[in-house]
Amino acid sequence: MENNHRETLRTPEMDSGERPLMGNNQVTTVKALEMDSGEKRLNELGYKQELRREMNFIKTLAITFSVMSMFPGTPLYGSSLLYAGPATLVWGFVVVSSFTWFVGIAMAEICSSFPTTGSLYFWAAHLAGPKWGPLASWCCAWLETIGLIAGMGAQAYSASQMMQMIILLITGTNKDGGYFAPRGVFLCIYVVLTIIWAILNTFALQVIAFIDIFAVWWQVGGGLVIIIMLPLVAKSTQSASYVFTHFETAESTGVHSKPYALILSLLYSQYSLYGYDTAAHLTEETKNADKKGPIVMLSCIGLASLFGWGYLLALTFSIQDPSHLYDVNNETAGALVPAQIIYDAFHGRYQSSTGAIVVLFIIWGSFFFCGLSITTSAARVVYALSRDKGIPFSHIWRKVHPKHKVPTNAVWLCAAICIILGFPILKSNVAFNAIISISTVGWVGGYAVPIFSRLVMDDKNFKPGPFYLGRARRPICLVAFLWICYTCSVFLLPTLYPIKWNNFNYAPIGLGICLSMIMLWWVLDARYWFKGPVRNIGITNGDVGPVRNIGITNEDV
Repeated sequence: MENNHRETLRTPEMDSGERPLMGNNQVTTVKALEMDSGEKRLNELGYKQELRREMNFIKTLAITFSVMSMFPGTPLYGSSLLYAGPATLVWGFVVVSSFTWFVGIAMAEICSSFPTTGSLYFWAAHLAGPKWGPLASWCCAWLETIGLIAGMGAQAYSASQMMQMIILLITGTNKDGGYFAPRGVFLCIYVVLTIIWAILNTFALQVIAFIDIFAVWWQVGGGLVIIIMLPLVAKSTQSASYVFTHFETAESTGVHSKPYALILSLLYSQYSLYGYDTAAHLTEETKNADKKGPIVMLSCIGLASLFGWGYLLALTFSIQDPSHLYDVNNETAGALVPAQIIYDAFHGRYQSSTGAIVVLFIIWGSFFFCGLSITTSAARVVYALSRDKGIPFSHIWRKVHPKHKVPTNAVWLCAAICIILGFPILKSNVAFNAIISISTVGWVGGYAVPIFSRLVMDDKNFKPGPFYLGRARRPICLVAFLWICYTCSVFLLPTLYPIKWNNFNYAPIGLGICLSMIMLWWVLDARYWFKGPVRNIGITNGDVGPVRNIGITNEDV
């Protein structure tokens, strides 16, 4: 040491008693800077710092909350209201929020211990132990990848549908000869949005963080405007008894079982309240991520629960005529129930659709920012999995842009797959339901693997981070795991009866084919070489997992 500011660079050979690495007859030295706690834990887990660690709490919160959003369930509002009336929709959101907290708390503890970009599948590998870790990691990684890329598609579809409504109201209405974008134009909007998200994600993460900080103010400010203004603008509002106690099933759904109708009415809420794991995907780019990652996750659940319920109440109280909402001959062609509610409120008061267009544009912006952030998250997961050689042609997808330090190739891979997912829009109206279901099952299903592993593992094998549950982890993880299983199950159920080709939920087929191929790949090939997260620096602290590329060079430092 020299004045406690310089130290000799140590290598594995030095630990075994050999002489230090010499270059030009000089001992290689580096500045002993104070290491960030998140980076220190990352090194302990066997990874060197490759991405820029410059995200603070606010920026990570902004990106994560943009993924969760305030309005993601908007396209599902109409069907959920139709299944069992407003009471189950409103109170169902409270129930779903309560169980979401269990899942979030369980994941926050794991995030605090394992602050890595690979997040869920990395957690699964370490928590499941050396015997089951590779399989757990493999399943979790692919579930998460499928869920995130399908999530991009879900937001692209939602934003395209909202743009379709905006264009319709700008040019008139469905009754007045307004332009209702056909399937081909709809798909073009979908593709353009996906490409824009990919382009923006090729810049430094600071650009995305800046956009998402603006997005938070957009969503919170715009959300408050909608929540407060919409019921005030509406010439009449529904009674509290209608909103909080009215239960009514609709014959048009073909669902005659009240319990089944109640289950389907919760789809809006279940789709609206996930995505908080985005904070975990950004932990290698967040300062002190072992502390801030869990706080961001739980903060976003709180914000989404509060504002999401307020938005739901504002829409429901502002309904003018429930029977008019689903009429294909109404002003919005019965294509999006919230758009009709908002139109009725503003047109009824001002005899103009201008206010409705502004509100719909606020919601569209939320979808845009959400899709942008999901693209960021999806690319990080693909990058992390490629870094561990879990994707074909991994050497391509794991490349990091030399200037911006972002996984550019992974970004464009996700965008390309997302665009392919959108092509069924040209032929079927049920494509969106399938994309949403695949997104939810894959994304939320990925949560189940590490949580179950944490539930059954011996606590003495767990190195806790700053956020630690102690004895409370078993009941919390058990409730969280059971809730995830329930959520994944209901998104695979038929949503309309009698079942026909044009209303069938294709998600079980699509997801079944994908997972079958992935598991077949595992059985025939991957189990022989995929060992879970691959470390890229030498460590000696005894953590589970294979070690690769042992030794440190000047470039690593």
